[in-house]
Amino acid sequence: MSRWHDRTLSPAERADALLAGMTLEEKVAQLGSAWPGNQEISGNVAPMQDVFARGEVPFEQVRADGIGHLTRPFGTAPVSAADGVARITALQREIVSETRLGIPAIVHEECLTGFTTLGATVYPTALAWAATFDPGLVERMATAIAEDMRAVGVHQGLSPVLDVVRDYRWGRTEETLGEDPYLVSMLGTAYVRGLEKAGIIATLKHFAGYSASRAARNHAPVSIGPRELRDVVLPPFEMAVRDGGARSVMNSYSDLDGVPAAASEALLTTILREEWGFDGVVVSDYWAIAFLKSMHRVAASAGAAGALALAAGIDVELPDTLCYSKELTELVRSGEVPEALVDRAARRLLRQKAELGLLDADWAPRAEPVDLDSPRNRALAREIAEKSVVLLANDGTLPLSAGKIALVGPCADDPLVFLGCYSYPNHVLPRHPEFGLGVSVPSLADALRLELPAAEIALHQGCPILDEDRSGITAAASAAEAAGVCVAVVGDRAGMFGLGTSGEGCDAPDLSLPGVQDELLDALLATGTPVVVVVVSGRPYALGRHAGRAAALVQAFLPGEEGGGAVAGILSGRTAPSGKLPVQVPRVPGGSPGTYLAPPLGRDSAGISNLDPTPLFPFGHGLSYTTFAYSDLRLSASEIPTDGELSISVTVRNTGERAADEIVQLYLNDVHAQVTRPVRQLAGFARVPLEAGRAARVTFALHADRTSFTGLDLRRIVEPGTIEVLAGPSAGDLPCTGRFELTGPVREAGHDRVLVTPVSITPLPG
Repeated sequence: MSRWHDRTLSPAERADALLAGMTLEEKVAQLGSAWPGNQEISGNVAPMQDVFARGEVPFEQVRADGIGHLTRPFGTAPVSAADGVARITALQREIVSETRLGIPAIVHEECLTGFTTLGATVYPTALAWAATFDPGLVERMATAIAEDMRAVGVHQGLSPVLDVVRDYRWGRTEETLGEDPYLVSMLGTAYVRGLEKAGIIATLKHFAGYSASRAARNHAPVSIGPRELRDVVLPPFEMAVRDGGARSVMNSYSDLDGVPAAASEALLTTILREEWGFDGVVVSDYWAIAFLKSMHRVAASAGAAGALALAAGIDVELPDTLCYSKELTELVRSGEVPEALVDRAARRLLRQKAELGLLDADWAPRAEPVDLDSPRNRALAREIAEKSVVLLANDGTLPLSAGKIALVGPCADDPLVFLGCYSYPNHVLPRHPEFGLGVSVPSLADALRLELPAAEIALHQGCPILDEDRSGITAAASAAEAAGVCVAVVGDRAGMFGLGTSGEGCDAPDLSLPGVQDELLDALLATGTPVVVVVVSGRPYALGRHAGRAAALVQAFLPGEEGGGAVAGILSGRTAPSGKLPVQVPRVPGGSPGTYLAPPLGRDSAGISNLDPTPLFPFGHGLSYTTFAYSDLRLSASEIPTDGELSISVTVRNTGERAADEIVQLYLNDVHAQVTRPVRQLAGFARVPLEAGRAARVTFALHADRTSFTGLDLRRIVEPGTIEVLAGPSAGDLPCTGRFELTGPVREAGHDRVLVTPVSITPLPG
């Protein structure tokens, strides 16, 4: 038995033993990947996929010296669970039997809204997870996803997306966890834990700055300062690495101040590894290394692009081997690229393979078909969907009662509107209509008929989602006029690269509803019939044009295969709404590209600018069918040292007549600082279930580190001074306030600082 087969050795020792016996070609081969079957499909599920597929070489040639990763054997073309298992087994056996060393490949798949394959549960999008403010629920979902993937032979999931939203026009807003770095950190880290504890390698993406692109255009340059990078963009990645145990990171496509992330040693080595201690594997986003030559133009050849990425810290090229191949090998042989860089990357990848059992002498494919859309999965998908729906406004029209209902809008009877761009039905199946959706996805029309069987429901599309066809608006308005209430369902249909209104490459010029949907709402609201507007979307749209005229406003962020039933349950009152906004809802389409994390001059500055960026609904906002009251904010101390801690507690009471959850939010305001700071910034939150009339005491343990920021000299510091504390139901409604003093010297807060604000909930008697 070879030494690298010895399970009594550590993964690092086994990797070193294997590396010592490998040829240069075999080492470089481990840094590559193969996407079998990619050349046979039409249409793109990744940027410029069709272009790169034309030059794809046969699989037997790619894996001749071994291979690092197998790309999406389940997610490329429709296969059943059984056929997918057979495909993985055949590919792995070929790699093992037809190469000198017989090292299996790591199999990776997408899992942004669940396992992206035929017949697998389609969960709500990440923006919907964020609206739940429930890390425990997100972790349970991730574990379910991981268990399904692991059962069929997958090792790595390309998720979560930890990009913090900076401009809602960005098409990939639906894939994010919102605009607050602490919320993104907490929920993203929970997702990572769920994957990792079930044996699936979590891949953090996109490192870093992708969501801050100019004009919110996909892949556009990113020009932000080091302070915004450190205080807004990086914290979710840092927490997911340190506290979540993520074992993989994927680079961003964008350049950051002129340096492509795929070639940035500062990002991929200095920050990620030297500062944070990350010891996992960095994988490239699809073709990101080749883009160094073709798009960024910082490399003259594929080999030179590979050399740049390798030196920066990318260990494995995905999804195909284009730059970590023969040209790179020749550069190593000539001495232009140090072989030590190849060894560094190969060692990391081989260590991960040892951890996965792929270096064991008795390794064999161990996978079996499973029910990928099990009752357990669907129950989880329903729970997340229900907890994610946000009630923005309500004049008492909701909940609905049985009667004559006009159900109008392009999203009313289309089940695909509930699904994200990386869901299999939207991602792959448009090219395979014979497979339908692959899973059961009731439309809102279907769900509402089941929810209110005694109601008389008249269904009208009104207008398409995007096309400027107004021919159905008059009939829709007539139906609304004849009804007791109108439910208008508007929003997005996710797609890829311009084929949808939300999703990768589907960026928006402004935040008006797509197409002529605003005109449809104008016509419906003019009838005088109470109109309940339901927005099903991957980004927040400006609703100020309709505010005050609509009887109710409901926001659902692409709530997945169970979204129809979840929204119907909210409309009927069967479920009490409890979601909160992870992004603001703008008032006007073009005046609010920024988020709530703004210093004084980033907010309403009357007398200075004629533009008011105040949102229609603030971050954290969300109503219920009951009411809550906040009182009795207490701080355990009026001052603490810059390395100290205090507790902050507040009472929340359900003052209404039905049970519901409230999401209690804690914000901080650094009154004076050496650099401008956000007027409000989320520091803690808790989902609190309360029966009617009952109360609970919510206590936050706040460490001084949670006030830290990047100072003038670009060190993260805790600075003495006054900190205002605010608690309430949203960033715009904070009835309980207090303050404390940080005393003592300015203190540097490093990677070992406290990242989390622990919270406890104590029910109160009576």
